[in-house]
Amino acid sequence: MPMTITEKILAKHAGLKEVRPGQLINAKVDIALGNDITAPIAIKEFKGVGAGKVFDKNKVVLVPDHFTPNKDIKSAEQCKILRNFAKEQKLTHHFEGGEVGIEHALLPEQGIVVPGDLVIGADSHTCTYGALGAFATGVGSTDLAAAMIIGEAWFKVPESMKFIYRGKLNKWVDGKDLILYTIGNIGVDGALYRAMEFCGPVIDKLSMDSRLSMCNMAIEAGGKNGIIVPDKITKAYVDKRAERPYKFYTSDGDAVYCNVREYDCSKIEPQVAFPHLPENTKNITDVGTITIDQVVIGSCTNGRMEDLRIAAKILRGKKVAPYVRLIIIPATPLIYKQAMEEGLFVIYLKAGAIISPPTCGPCLGGHMGILAEGERALATTNRNFVGRMGHPKSEVYLANPAVAAATAVKGRIAHPEEVVRK
Repeated sequence: MPMTITEKILAKHAGLKEVRPGQLINAKVDIALGNDITAPIAIKEFKGVGAGKVFDKNKVVLVPDHFTPNKDIKSAEQCKILRNFAKEQKLTHHFEGGEVGIEHALLPEQGIVVPGDLVIGADSHTCTYGALGAFATGVGSTDLAAAMIIGEAWFKVPESMKFIYRGKLNKWVDGKDLILYTIGNIGVDGALYRAMEFCGPVIDKLSMDSRLSMCNMAIEAGGKNGIIVPDKITKAYVDKRAERPYKFYTSDGDAVYCNVREYDCSKIEPQVAFPHLPENTKNITDVGTITIDQVVIGSCTNGRMEDLRIAAKILRGKKVAPYVRLIIIPATPLIYKQAMEEGLFVIYLKAGAIISPPTCGPCLGGHMGILAEGERALATTNRNFVGRMGHPKSEVYLANPAVAAATAVKGRIAHPEEVVRK
């Protein structure tokens, strides 16, 4: 029976020769991930059933990234729960202090997730790792607790959708724009509980950073997972990082998809998602005049080196507009260090930006950039729901790092060309 890459990975981990969409399976997990919001619940359930040891100390990963550095007493207590559990279980992968980064940037960078893996995480953006050719999806804290104990999780095999991207990318367009455009096309429930497989000539040339951005936002279309068949770009990325052997899976040529969509990328401009849903997308040329109070460049969607370099290219020799706050958040300590060594921090500081340590921070309305009533932010993050970044009467617009940097300079949502020409 022909299968998609998603079906092959699930079948392998379930110990089956083949699986079909809708089939219920139990599958072994390679990585079980929790953060400072979700892991304390899982740990409570773990202890509540009398479990003594995790199934594998190398495969349970804890990353306190949402409210760290600790913003208050409650967040400090949450992180303490993770720290004590990591000590007790002698976990190999517990990141804290100067080692912590945004989980979905940190795990690929450190080689903890590799192609062919089955990964669950008690965070909806766990789907990011599909960019490596892994099956990765978010789960609830109780499912995480069960996986920490027995090393397995249950799944309903999802139907697969294929998204084919052709043509040539326009200047200032990257993976963030492709996924925003796609979500705008199919809606926030257009891939509900389906695997979103991204492919085509454009994807073949897309950088790993952009691929990670695309798969990161599969959940914003309701997807069970986002995934890209691994290739030479994947291999170049993982070979210098992978801490375990890996396997490349591919989709059979005659695999069955419930829906196939094709896009001509030459017609795609930089995208802006308007409040209060990621599907409310517009071309940058159709945005009009929208003033902005805060710009955030970072998150598990767009806090990688490619993103920071693009922002620096726009900001070089420029100043942030009066009364606008620009917050830049490198996603991991390694990215932070590299950006500093490349001189990007000097550009940011001269422009008047705030540089944050690696953290999710304002993305979920946590800290390091909360919005007041009536304020508007443009962010490279992944969600713009009501109250997502602060006051319920604030607004969040989503865009790529180039648009974000240009917006910070202009004080309104702006096309990068408006800034780099002058």
